[in-house]
Amino acid sequence: VQLVESGGRLVQVGGPLRLSCAASGRAFGTIAMAWFRQAPGKEREFVAFICWSGTNTAYVDAVKGRFTISRDNAKNMVYLQMNSLEIEDTANYFCNGMGAYNGWRYSPGKFWGQGTQVTVSA
Repeated sequence: VQLVESGGRLVQVGGPLRLSCAASGRAFGTIAMAWFRQAPGKEREFVAFICWSGTNTAYVDAVKGRFTISRDNAKNMVYLQMNSLEIEDTANYFCNGMGAYNGWRYSPGKFWGQGTQVTVSA
């Protein structure tokens, strides 16, 4: 599975932004997907998870109520709708595939995209 993120840009505090992740490969509709982010000088952190069917999702506390992950298996796409963006959301956002969620923690899979930069300005 190859993953390509897009949609990152400069946005003002409080604004919305939607990230997209395009996946190749027939297995996409059967695997869990997730978004991670990495801010300068910080470790990569989990942001959101979605199961293969889209019926189960999970989020890091910092984005709950503001971000929504979704997927369209017919189009091999995963999305991250980000609302009420904050300065602290500034990071490079990565798409991840074929990980596992055990109910409280998502372990990333081996498939990563190249990242898309989101910069939130005041």
